[in-house]
Amino acid sequence: MKNRRIENVKIELKHNKVALFSIIFLVLVALISIFAFLYPYNPNKTNVGIMLQPPSLSHPFGTDELGRDYFARAIYGGRVSLLVGILAMVISTSIGVFVGTVSGYFGGKIDNLLMRMVDIISSIPWMILVTVISIFLKPGFRTIIIVIGFFTWMEISRLVRAETLSVKEREYVLYAVSTGENSMSVITKHIIPSVFPTIIVAATTGIANAIMTESSLSFLGIGIQQPMSSWGSLLQNAQSNLQNAPYMAILPGILIVLTIYSFNKLGDILRVFVEPKTAADRK
Repeated sequence: MKNRRIENVKIELKHNKVALFSIIFLVLVALISIFAFLYPYNPNKTNVGIMLQPPSLSHPFGTDELGRDYFARAIYGGRVSLLVGILAMVISTSIGVFVGTVSGYFGGKIDNLLMRMVDIISSIPWMILVTVISIFLKPGFRTIIIVIGFFTWMEISRLVRAETLSVKEREYVLYAVSTGENSMSVITKHIIPSVFPTIIVAATTGIANAIMTESSLSFLGIGIQQPMSSWGSLLQNAQSNLQNAPYMAILPGILIVLTIYSFNKLGDILRVFVEPKTAADRK
């Protein structure tokens, strides 16, 4: 079965060159972010003598308004953006899967209560939530993960609930229930593995959405704070220098767009891996 899935992924990559590019791009971004310490420039070291220099051999992305190497800021910012995306996704997916499976499996009053809670949270405008939370929590790396992770799980819970409603009526689940297997065991051994393809796709989409949300909040000044950088905070800092140094907005903007797009494409590949029929139909 595993060999068949790998073969199907190869088929998908053969037909989908954009997805192959997306995987290569994400691997490169991840490696560059991990080994950012090998780059000779300190992302926070200022140098007033080289302020707002355009891209050159010595400074591939140029320098910012404080003379800091912009490539160093970008690769360290990529590390922050990716960490925020992954950690926020883990939190939101965990909550969403728990709420969705419990709601769909037990149904009745529990389902009604949980879904009404999901509707209420979803109906609150995002910016109001962020503003209120910012009053109690200092803006920064941890806060942005908490905000994104704990308030973006609602869509995942709806998807998982819909899948659970279908899966719990299948014969192997009904048989497990009839043999006296407890509810938690049924959910962990039968329900969650069956809805795993949906979880995988939702998780990769969740990373892309988390990176986009972090970029938006940092752009508004309520996300990652100085001197730490993220791609969103780089865009925010670039506002005051758009005329003199447009590269300060263009470069992180391109990285954000390509990374979000690549994660969405990665979801397609992972769906092929967990659902072998998807690629097999292309033969």
